[in-house]
This record gives sequence, structure tokens and C-alpha cells, in this order.
Amino acid sequence: MEKISVVVPCYNEEETVPLFYKEISKIIEKMKKQVTFELIFINDGSKDKTLVELRKLAKQDKKVRYISFSRNFGKEAAMLAGLEYATGDYVTTMDVDLQDPPYLLEEMLRIIHEEGYDCVATKSTSRNGYSFFRKFCTKWYYRIIGAISKTEMVAGARDFRLMTRQMVDAILSMKEYNRYSKGLFSFVGFDTKWIEFENQERVAGTTKWNFWKLFSYALDGITAFSTVPLVLSAIMGILFCFIAFIIVIIIISKTLIWGDPVSGWPSLACIIFLVGGIQLFCTGIIGQYLAKTYLETKHRPIYIIKETEKM
Repeated sequence: MEKISVVVPCYNEEETVPLFYKEISKIIEKMKKQVTFELIFINDGSKDKTLVELRKLAKQDKKVRYISFSRNFGKEAAMLAGLEYATGDYVTTMDVDLQDPPYLLEEMLRIIHEEGYDCVATKSTSRNGYSFFRKFCTKWYYRIIGAISKTEMVAGARDFRLMTRQMVDAILSMKEYNRYSKGLFSFVGFDTKWIEFENQERVAGTTKWNFWKLFSYALDGITAFSTVPLVLSAIMGILFCFIAFIIVIIIISKTLIWGDPVSGWPSLACIIFLVGGIQLFCTGIIGQYLAKTYLETKHRPIYIIKETEKM
């Protein structure tokens, strides 16, 4: 019988772990004649009693496995660990807060079996529970990255998807340190079908994604799958050189032909601030790519395991 591995990253989710297990158990029972399951929880350095809850589940249910990191390494590292330790014929990644509805798994498996897809991915049709500012930023982020990246980025895409073993192995073959899974899922290709659902609010607890974490994650996506910002900084440099050349000609002409003296420190100060700001902006873009390269060359482990259900 085929097996589905369910990868569930957790960070300070002691309230949601039991609720998730209760809901996923209903689906496991419903699909037990089709497939077997294994649940792989990744404790991403939680400070609460998440690990205690995972230990309890692992003792009472042999389908439950867990990996506990030595500290918080981030969701991308947790997802990678889960994919590496998954043994199923199919692998799915889900949020423990039940924003990814477990009942969709049955339909996702049917699509793979009957329609021949390698992956069934989900995207939310609404952003219930999001502030207006977050909705606005998310909308424009997907527009921008969609325009500057050669890799398809689907607006509203979630990490919740069911993948074949072949696709998972292709993702695992990419060992880069700076990971952006939404881009990696798309980069490897394979036939993917998208299904839509209404965005669900968390069943308990609070989100761990504040504005700055989301902003940093968005930068990771842009720098990982597009070099357009580097091209943009080069174009801006050429443009300002051209503007400076024109201004020099105008100043020389006004002085020699019309005898107009060069004066006015306010305008000079504004020009210095403008050009200086553009230079710092372009340097910052280059610095982002340089920092990513620096992290890649150090070859540090993406995560460190402190404990598993076997330890």
C-alpha cells in the first residue's frame, strides 16, 4: 500500500498541535483503505511546550515522528528536514495551525492517481484575517516577482501541496543554503494542478510572521530567483552618469556664453543627497546578493537536530 508523508513545521505551537492531530486523524481514518500515513512534525526551536506535545503523540501513535532542532532555524529549514526524513511515496507540507485544510488531501491524491499530475498545489482565493496593508503588499509582491523572475510565481500560492516521490527527490537535489520553497517547487517543473480554497484563520495561537520577517522572506525570494535588481542598479548608474554629463555641458555653456555664474548651495546639496542616496541604494542591492553568496560559500548546515522520536 502506498504511503503519504505529512510534513508539519512547528514553532511555539503547543496549542495547535493537538488540534491538528485530531483533524488529520479523521482524514487518516477516512483514507486508511487507500494509503498509509506518517506524520513528521518538526519542532523548530520552540520556547513553549510544543516538544512535550510531540513526545506525547509519538508515544501514543506509531505513525507520529518528530524532529527537534537545537534552535530556531526557520520554516524553510524545517520543511527541508521534513522532506529529507519523509519515506512516503507522496509527501505533503502543511501548516499546523489548520490554515491548510486536511480534508483536501483526499481530492489531491485522487487527482494524482486519476489525472496523472506530479503535484497538486493549493492557493487561497481570499486573504481573510489579513490587514489591508498586508493584502496590498502581498498583491504587489507577487506582481513584481512575477514580472522579474523567469520562474513562475503563482499569486496566493501556499506551501500546502501533495508531491510525488520523484518531485521531492528533485527538490532535495538542490542543496542551496538560502532556500525559497515556493520558487524551488516551481523551478523543478513537473506537472502541477492548482486547486483553490478560501483562506482559513488560525485555530489557536498567534502568527509568527511579522512585517519584517515577511519583508526579509520576500527579499529572499527576489534575490534567489531574479538578477533583475542588479541590472536595474547598473541601468540607474548609467542613467545618472548621462544626466551628470548633460548638466556639466549646460553649466559650462551658461558660464562661457551667457556669463551666468554657478551659484546656489541648496541645489547642490539636493543633488549630492540624491546621487548619494541612489549610490547607497544600488550598493545595498549588490550587498544583498553578495551576502547570499557569502552564506552559500561557508557551507554551514541548514539545520541541526537535537532530538527525534528515536532518541
